Amino acid sequence: MMDDRFTDQQRLARRQVLAGLATAAVAGPAFAQGRASAGPASPQLISDLVGANHILADQGVVDGFGHVSARHDKNPERFLLSRSMAPGLVTPADLLEHDLDGEPVIPGGPMPYLERSIHAEIYRARPDVMSVVHSHSPGVIAFSITKQSPLRPTYHMGSFLGAGAPVFEIREGFGNDTDMLIRTPALGKALAAKLGKHTVALIRGHGFVAVGDNVRTAVMHAVYTEVNARIQAEAMKMGPVTYLNEAEAAKISPQNDGLVNKNWDLWYAKAMGK
Repeated sequence: MMDDRFTDQQRLARRQVLAGLATAAVAGPAFAQGRASAGPASPQLISDLVGANHILADQGVVDGFGHVSARHDKNPERFLLSRSMAPGLVTPADLLEHDLDGEPVIPGGPMPYLERSIHAEIYRARPDVMSVVHSHSPGVIAFSITKQSPLRPTYHMGSFLGAGAPVFEIREGFGNDTDMLIRTPALGKALAAKLGKHTVALIRGHGFVAVGDNVRTAVMHAVYTEVNARIQAEAMKMGPVTYLNEAEAAKISPQNDGLVNKNWDLWYAKAMGK
């Protein structure tokens, strides 16, 4: 029976994803051989990265814009990121291998994302990070443009926010006439520095980045960054808010991350129409 939740284009994309994953399980997607390529990534990593794109779209964290990447499992100086397209339509064939300069290892191929330096420079600065999400989530952007209250963990699923999310102000060091996009290595490096050891950093008037030690955890952090922002905004209307303290957050966050598959399995089944 056809699922009425999905448009014809979405159903076609999901058929392409499933066909691509079946192929990837045998041979992996086509990456550059020789040159500076790490070769095919594992089928599981490809499956997770494609699924991450669809989950983030289904959960409303990204729309036609936004992106998610994964550090290559064969070479930490390479990462996988889709060609420039809507995340909810990504298939294995759309994944491009990039180096830590943010450049695809196969030149002259499909158009990459303009903001690939976000991913490259975070991977360069943070060896512990295995996946990066960039979103323009509206509930989170509100906290990037006001100084009245930083984004802080309001409940246990937001514990990864720790002491709060820093805000990257692009005007600091880059002037008042940028287009707000993190389109150069210098901007990516500055954003990575602002992120520091945090899990999430906001980008003033633009969006946020969330990271994780695997694709599934990065996706969970991105989803609950948006949820936490909505809860915090509502709570602030009622009066003073009691936030998680740093000790509570530090104790809860590893527990939640260890249970990531509970959410992943549910989200994946919904997003992929299974």
